[in-house]
Amino acid sequence: MEEEESESIGWWKDCVKSVGKWMSHKDKDKWLKDMRGLLCVMATVIATITFQSATNPPGGVWPTLPITNEESVKDQCRNGVCPGYSVLAVVEQDEYKWFLIYNTTCFISSLAVCLLLVSGFPLNHRFFTWLCSIGMCIIITSLTLTYLSVAAMNTPEITFGKKSISCFKQFLLFGLYSWYLSLLSFPCAYLFGSSLSGLTNVKKNNQLPTCYLTCTLLVQQNNIMQK
Repeated sequence: MEEEESESIGWWKDCVKSVGKWMSHKDKDKWLKDMRGLLCVMATVIATITFQSATNPPGGVWPTLPITNEESVKDQCRNGVCPGYSVLAVVEQDEYKWFLIYNTTCFISSLAVCLLLVSGFPLNHRFFTWLCSIGMCIIITSLTLTYLSVAAMNTPEITFGKKSISCFKQFLLFGLYSWYLSLLSFPCAYLFGSSLSGLTNVKKNNQLPTCYLTCTLLVQQNNIMQK
């Protein structure tokens, strides 16, 4: 039985190694340059889409009626609704607020990723790679939620109920929040591990930290001044 289990485990290890070799890149520098360009293009396209969604909102805007000589466009405002306002912002106020939040988050995240890529930071560094991955996850998540918000506003309840869309949003947010927490755990574990390793090295070398020595000297000096 043990030999069969070891053979099955070895088979899985060989499969994982073969897949890793197949997905590995021979020239990593070229791959990083290509990836930088692709990410920059992708973030730019998404920023353009979200910008257009804000300037040309889904559902259109309230039209302007024919203007006579005695009135202006401001005179056509009725009950706080003026020409040029979004129709869905008046009809679906709550859902349109979430649409603006998701769309703005996607737009700002896309600009942040573009700025990070254009600024020239090295992508082969772990910290900047982690920042790019977090930014792209936020962009894709907010873009998906923006699409769901627009679909909920434009689709009648007879065709596709809004409750099902809201339930799908909740499941999506729960899964993505757990994914974000897992991504955030890597730098925290790295920093915590480095601090623990530093403390263990200090104990092994029988050396005290600099901050401890400084605080001790300050306390002694204060006692001398009081005497």
